[in-house]
Amino acid sequence: MSTAAPADRRLLLAYVLPFAVFMVGLALAQGLAALGKDSPHLWLREPMYWVFPLQAIACAVVLVVFWRDYDFGPARHWPLAVGVGVGVFAVWTCPQWLLGQPARTEGFNPETFAASPALFALSVAARFFRLVVVVPLLEEIFWRGFLQRYLIKENFARVPFGQYTAVSFWAVAAGFMAVHQTADMPAALVTGAVYGWVAVKTKSLQACVIAHATTNLLLGGYIMATRQWGFW
Repeated sequence: MSTAAPADRRLLLAYVLPFAVFMVGLALAQGLAALGKDSPHLWLREPMYWVFPLQAIACAVVLVVFWRDYDFGPARHWPLAVGVGVGVFAVWTCPQWLLGQPARTEGFNPETFAASPALFALSVAARFFRLVVVVPLLEEIFWRGFLQRYLIKENFARVPFGQYTAVSFWAVAAGFMAVHQTADMPAALVTGAVYGWVAVKTKSLQACVIAHATTNLLLGGYIMATRQWGFW
């Protein structure tokens, strides 16, 4: 049986490891929360307040280590990407202003640290760094950069970015939906399909990242304005 060349293994790690580290962070936060749910100490009862910042830092480090391995493609599609990002933001928030769904106030609430302005600011900055920089990069690198091509051919690097097959396109959209909260699954399915369309239309990973970052930046502003921490 042949084994992958070192360059192939590195490329596989580059596209998969940031997302894997992110998912481990989510699992760690959930596991620790289950263990410490009755603790009187915030850091044990709500470990997300320290796990998520560390998760973001760890993912950022991995992205930097592998940065030269990513092919982000042309930058000329940013107007389309920004427009798509705005539209996807509307998809995520319209169930409330259009359908009257209840406010989502449970989640990562930086006002927990309101008594300490510095800690409050740090928690908000860390959350926005995770939401707007780290998540768009690692998710688009994994979903559109890796999996949407890997489902076409195992040697995904030989598949042009944005190549379309119905199976790979919709499998990735469904996978993207599956890793989100149940309440977000309809919006996440639409989002996965729309970002997948951006990949097919532009042939640019950079455009996908810009679209995703635009959505998340607007969503972060919406969260801070409405105090609906459940959208984080």
